[in-house]
Amino acid sequence: MMKKQLIMEKALELFATQGFDATTVQQITDYCGISKGAFYLSFKSKDELILAIIDQFMMEYTSDIDHIVRSPENNLLYDFYYTTFHSFHKHSNFAKILMKEQSHSFNKDFFLKMRHYDTLIDKSLLLLIERLYGKGIDPIKYDLIFCIKGFMHTYSQLFLFYNSPLDLKHLSQSLVEKTNLLAKQMTVPFISHELFQILKQPLNEEITKDQLIEIIEEKIADIEEPIEKESLILLKQQLLNPTLSPAIVKGLLENIRNHSECKWVSYLLRNYFEV
Repeated sequence: MMKKQLIMEKALELFATQGFDATTVQQITDYCGISKGAFYLSFKSKDELILAIIDQFMMEYTSDIDHIVRSPENNLLYDFYYTTFHSFHKHSNFAKILMKEQSHSFNKDFFLKMRHYDTLIDKSLLLLIERLYGKGIDPIKYDLIFCIKGFMHTYSQLFLFYNSPLDLKHLSQSLVEKTNLLAKQMTVPFISHELFQILKQPLNEEITKDQLIEIIEEKIADIEEPIEKESLILLKQQLLNPTLSPAIVKGLLENIRNHSECKWVSYLLRNYFEV
């Protein structure tokens, strides 16, 4: 395991029992069995470490959701809800800390980061809704985005504040029914296209090709698995000189999608190549 990943995993264990504020860098280094110097080679501060942990969680979730939304499967809405709540359940300890700490004073970078991921999730939700319901839902599709996010937020609290076992399949089926009813019955939209654009306007920046190449080069240097490494090399070449068919690009992205270090770059490339 890379030292940076080790620090993140061990720190998360401490944060789960003590919270962000009460956990010191010294406690983290003692728990990891490393020196403070080794810590600061990976992270400039505890705040940077916390943001890196948030990034890891949100990158994995955003990438998984985007993959489902773009998949050819028929049960898109069910798969979307099931993946969402499975992720909340899997990372419930971290989610509890995150919700608690959001009520405290957190720096500007945290709020900008969360708004950034919120915008990416909205983009995936919009594609999901358009695939499910077509053009006929255009007047209410932005309201439906907010309704789905409301379901996600409200029902996720069942995993965060209650210890009783929950049937994820039944929950997902129930929310599919509720969402379909809203899509068919809503007649008074509130969120217009213009309002939606205004809400998302400050974070509309697209990643550049040069930035993508830089990210890919970092991953090529970091990972050892031959299939993932070779796929990244070919994807980098595709960015520089596009000669591969969309089907081959999609296959290369599938090769790297499930690697823990490649989820985010696969998401970025999927959107860049529009496959």
